[in-house]
Amino acid sequence: MRRFFRRHQPAPCRLTPWKAALGGVATIALCALLAQWAGNAMLIAPLAATAVLVFAAHDSPMAQPANVIGGHLLSTATALVVAEFLPPTWWAMALAVGLSIALMSATRLTHPPAGADALAVTALHPGWSYLLFPILTGAVLVVAAAIVLHRLVPPRRAYPLPIEESGG
Repeated sequence: MRRFFRRHQPAPCRLTPWKAALGGVATIALCALLAQWAGNAMLIAPLAATAVLVFAAHDSPMAQPANVIGGHLLSTATALVVAEFLPPTWWAMALAVGLSIALMSATRLTHPPAGADALAVTALHPGWSYLLFPILTGAVLVVAAAIVLHRLVPPRRAYPLPIEESGG
């Protein structure tokens, strides 16, 4: 039973949680402000989950720039196609999420928060402009903020992770 409650993340240094909070506040404030000006701040909800990953679990493969940007774009585009042909029903939402998971997995662009894009798109039908804003713009802003924050604010961390050379 203990394995269900074991924490697999290493204990952070005392500054890391505050650095992650700073990144989340700054990035989501900017994304929310831009989304509010565009008319619907709630459409950035998946980006908040992305902020958790890139600022608090930056070394996860699913928090790397290709996964963040690619996962959001792939999931959103998939859901937009589903939304073009299907009504906003529970089964269309489920189908969009399932297809998004399959495509992210097949392309090695898995980014769990991007699954929420599929829900938002199929439920709200925001149109193809949603792909560019807030999704692409927001994902790029989160990644850019993570690069700056992890390189400049102590404790400094490698983000994105360095490319590992294969032996042989």
